[in-house]
Amino acid sequence: MIKSELITRLAQEMHLSTQNAKVVVETIFDEIIQTLLEGGRVELRNFGIFSMRTRKSRMGRNPKTGEQVFVPEKRIPYFKAGKAIVNAINGKK
Repeated sequence: MIKSELITRLAQEMHLSTQNAKVVVETIFDEIIQTLLEGGRVELRNFGIFSMRTRKSRMGRNPKTGEQVFVPEKRIPYFKAGKAIVNAINGKK
């Protein structure tokens, strides 16, 4: 499912216009992103947890030339699926 499909489905389920559903979806996404940028975490019960992790700097290798290159420290978003999702995927109740 892509974002436009999510918007269409939300509009149908909640009897909203597509424009209003788009505002709802984008607001939720924007708030998740803003919380992560501020160093927080977003916990959606029965769905999962969004948080940030830091990858340490390291020496990497350019695959084309084989030369060693420095890879700086960086922050990456991380998602841990909730128990309900894991059980649903694995066919458990």
